[in-house]
Amino acid sequence: MIELPIRDPCDLCETAGREDRWAIIDESEHTLTVINPWQFEVGQCCVITRRHVATLLDLSDQECEAVMLSARRVAEALVRTYRPLGILTFQNNGVYSGQETPHFHFHVVPRQKGSDWGIGPPQLATFDGAGRQRGTPHDPTGDAQRRERVQVSTRQLAETADLIRSNLPA
Repeated sequence: MIELPIRDPCDLCETAGREDRWAIIDESEHTLTVINPWQFEVGQCCVITRRHVATLLDLSDQECEAVMLSARRVAEALVRTYRPLGILTFQNNGVYSGQETPHFHFHVVPRQKGSDWGIGPPQLATFDGAGRQRGTPHDPTGDAQRRERVQVSTRQLAETADLIRSNLPA
């Protein structure tokens, strides 16, 4: 059984698309695409399900399709906006994968030279060799410092969201 993080109330249900720091870039019947308030890479976005579900295994077929279509749509906008060297997509299922919020969200991240992530998502990059010992949960040591380093102003987040939104495909 997948062990889930505990957050009550759910921070994504409470904040995504409702607070300025989680500015909406795009939306569909099943998803919201928002700017990630923690800009580990400039332009980092998340596709979030409107329905509160915890993991990939909980999504309906329609939600799965909507998530991937939304991710592709914002990835196209990120390529137009930033001309990145790559696009990283990832999604965590359970605390042993680094999931911190029990609400499905799919990261879409433009990658550039000079990233301090290493290979993979940020919570894995904190471990030697971008991996961790089998059977251990994500170690949040250093997360607070990393999150502080990637905080940007609400104004900057809104400007970034506006720029990405302006480059969404028609």
